Amino acid sequence: MAFLDFHPESSTLHPSRNCVLKAFFFILCFSHLFLYASSPVSKEYQIKAAFLFNFAQFVEWPSTAFENADTPICIGILGEDPFGSALDETVRGETVRKRKLIVLRAQRLEDLKNCHMIFISKSEESHLQKILEEIQSKSVLTVSETPDFASRGGILNFYLDGNKVRFEINSAVAQRKNLKLSSELLNLGKIVKSDNRQ
Repeated sequence: MAFLDFHPESSTLHPSRNCVLKAFFFILCFSHLFLYASSPVSKEYQIKAAFLFNFAQFVEWPSTAFENADTPICIGILGEDPFGSALDETVRGETVRKRKLIVLRAQRLEDLKNCHMIFISKSEESHLQKILEEIQSKSVLTVSETPDFASRGGILNFYLDGNKVRFEINSAVAQRKNLKLSSELLNLGKIVKSDNRQ
C-alpha cells in the first residue's frame, strides 16, 4: 500500500500501535493539505480509504464474528463505490491482528452478510433506515458519509470540517453490537447520540 507511507510496514497491533496512532493523527490533522494537493474528490477518498483501514485497527470484534483464526476482516462497500481502487490499494498486503483484509462491493446488503465493516454509500440514503434495521443485531461496524448517519443509528460517519476530513461516532450503537472501540478512536472522533428514530 502506498498512501504517502502513512502507516508502518507491519500493521498488526503490537509495538507499532503507537506509530499507527500517530499516523492517524497525522491524517486527521493534515487531511486538508491532501485535499488541496490535486483532484479534491480523488484525494478525499484516498484519505477516507486510509481512515477505513485505521478504523479496522482500533475496533475489536467479538470472536463470534469470525468463523476461525484465518477468517479475514471483510470491508464491504454497499451501493455506489466512491473509492475506486484507493481502498484496495490501501489494504493490499496488510493485516490486523494477524487477519488479512479484503474488500467486497455489492448493490444488495445480503451480498455483504459476512462483512465486518460496511461503508454505506450516499446512494443508499433513501433506504438507510431499513439497512440499519436489518443489521442492527449483527456485530458490523457501519460507516458512511451521509448527513445524520451516526445519530440515525450508524456508528462512524465522515464529514468535512471546512476542508478537513473528520468523523463522528455513535459509541452507544457500537456497544450494543458488541464492538469495542479503542479509547484512541473515541478521542479522535466527535461523539454523537442516537435521535428519536432509534
